[in-house]
Amino acid sequence: MNYIPDWNSLDKRPIPNWFREAKFGIFIHWGIYSVPAWRKIDTERYGSYAEWYYARVMYNETNGGKEFHNKNYGENFEYRDFASQFKAELFDPNFYADLISQSGAKYVVLTSKHHDGYCLWPTKNKHKINWNSNDIGPKRDLVGELTAAIRKKGLKMGLYYSMIEWENTQTHRTESGYFLPKKIMDKYIIPQDKYINETLIPELKELVMNYHPSLLFSDGGEWDLDEEDSQTKNFLSWLYNETEVKDEIVVNDRFFKGMPGNHGDYYSSEYNDAEHIQQDQPWEESRGIGGSYGFNRAENWYDYNSTKELIYELIDIVSRGGNLLLNIGPAADGTIPVVMQERLIEIGNWLKINGEGIYSTHCLPTPQIHSTEQKLFFTGKNNLQFLFFTKWTENISFPWRDSPPKKLLLLGTDIDLDYKIENQKITIELPRLTIDELPCLYLWGIKLII
Repeated sequence: MNYIPDWNSLDKRPIPNWFREAKFGIFIHWGIYSVPAWRKIDTERYGSYAEWYYARVMYNETNGGKEFHNKNYGENFEYRDFASQFKAELFDPNFYADLISQSGAKYVVLTSKHHDGYCLWPTKNKHKINWNSNDIGPKRDLVGELTAAIRKKGLKMGLYYSMIEWENTQTHRTESGYFLPKKIMDKYIIPQDKYINETLIPELKELVMNYHPSLLFSDGGEWDLDEEDSQTKNFLSWLYNETEVKDEIVVNDRFFKGMPGNHGDYYSSEYNDAEHIQQDQPWEESRGIGGSYGFNRAENWYDYNSTKELIYELIDIVSRGGNLLLNIGPAADGTIPVVMQERLIEIGNWLKINGEGIYSTHCLPTPQIHSTEQKLFFTGKNNLQFLFFTKWTENISFPWRDSPPKKLLLLGTDIDLDYKIENQKITIELPRLTIDELPCLYLWGIKLII
């Protein structure tokens, strides 16, 4: 089918199956902000985002950010001065790929360019001379190296791209109309028309043509970028018709104001902030292991979610028809904090046992049942239904109006479970097992063969 630059045409494009089947991906926020890697912990949603150091920390007098920056780096130390310290000297793309493969994730999304405008690839864009990873900092093509390593593991590779740049984009969010102080804007700003036509669109096309991503995660456009300025319809028409990834690529819904929940192959949510998510449409929830996407040195062990909490969120999202994009934030030297590595390995170990009830599943008419004693989550595929439960009790009961299942198995074992059906309710008896006999230590799954 040929897709014309019109939403009536573009919205008819079916989303490639791989995205709905994947269920679990890994986000990677990494860039210049990984050098200062600090923001005061704030319990408010978005309040601890360390990747916002440039726009929300170093000039902020109310959250301790300006004091922190001036004390540790000096009043005249600009954000761009951090670039020479972003060396990535310990970055090993093969280690990343192996770790992510062990996590059970099926795709990866790397921040090719965040809102600071710094590019993690050797862009040819004239406005990004000495503001990309080949000219300053690592002197490496970070996008290219990771893309190659991830694909060797058989995983899908995606790229995040910020539609706006703090140094260039006007905003309604501040009194001044800009994200940064006037002296910085005067020094670095690219006029809006030049930014759109000479940077934004050329960079997007450069990424697609050079790295052939399976996913494009746009961001920031939904705040301040008009649809006409974003040129999204023309770009997607080109992407879906003329590129090598036209049959595989998926895009989200953050290219411009008014797009979220209305257009895009799938809809985006972060830290459960999207009210437009529906079970009957592809969607993805992203979040960090802690309260930040970029590495935040202010976070301690108790600021990170436990493996159990993260698996709980994965099950909750999948039972509602979505994907979880779980973020890791490497340090400036390219190392991945050990606590993040541990979480990924433990999630992967759980998925080795329970993944049959996660991957390639769909939500059921009654995706969840919660009580004070028990929380139940349901998924299904083909002639199978899966039940995940949070408390190991003597039995589990829930409404049942279908024919009796042929067999019930505890995932990770060959244990055939007994059950009875009375008054349109099924009661499943759980066996008495020692801790060594349990297939996993929390959030167990049952397969019902229908």
